[in-house]
Amino acid sequence: MTTKATTAAKKTTKKTTTTSSSKARARLTAPEVLARLEKLGKPQTLKTYARHAGGLDLGAFGVSFADIGKIRKEIGRDHDLALALWASGRLEVRIIATMVADPAQVTAALADRWVGEAGHWAVGNYLADLVARSEVADEAMKRWMRSRAEIEQVAGYGLLGSLLVGRTPPSEALCAKVLETIEREIHGAPNRARYAMNGALIAIGGYVPALRARALAAARRIGKVEVDHGDTDCKTPDAAEYIEKMAARQAQKTGKKAGKGA
Repeated sequence: MTTKATTAAKKTTKKTTTTSSSKARARLTAPEVLARLEKLGKPQTLKTYARHAGGLDLGAFGVSFADIGKIRKEIGRDHDLALALWASGRLEVRIIATMVADPAQVTAALADRWVGEAGHWAVGNYLADLVARSEVADEAMKRWMRSRAEIEQVAGYGLLGSLLVGRTPPSEALCAKVLETIEREIHGAPNRARYAMNGALIAIGGYVPALRARALAAARRIGKVEVDHGDTDCKTPDAAEYIEKMAARQAQKTGKKAGKGA
């Protein structure tokens, strides 16, 4: 090998080594994530969290979801880190844990432990998104919807909505039974569970055409669903109205596709 070639090879090796070590150093640890979140926390955001019915009891930092999204992107997929973050018990930290955990490594035991420890309905929502991409989604959904615990119901009915737009949606028979349960139990369910059940009703009516008429009828019989959204202007969607809007949009898309094919 010539001197120039040897020098070039050394530079390439050094560059590769430097790049690899930089990537290794860039991997965040749980203490680093917590320190970053503490620094990003803002009193005004913390007040916003408080207005949305809680979160301060879980040691929220007051970090915006825009900043949470940036940290999630930086981490990527890191299941070991997710486990360590979850153990912190902090609101935003647990939300990030659900975002970076590996769905392929989510077991029934882990899903049940996390939903039992979630401590806040917002964490339950993000946990549902994670479990929906796992192999235990279907059974977790059924267990959690049957629960009387608010956060488990939030996660269970949220899972149903996520699965309805996935590759393996729940059967029409199961959705029909869920409609009956929602109509029978929604007004007596815990606060955020009522919101989740209303969302599941909309999802069934919007994504299961065979059950749309039944879902609409149920929504009209149920009437207004009261949910305490804290000191905010948030509203609970009118299920019948939303189902009709979804049906109209789908019909419009179908019409456009038919027109292009003519």
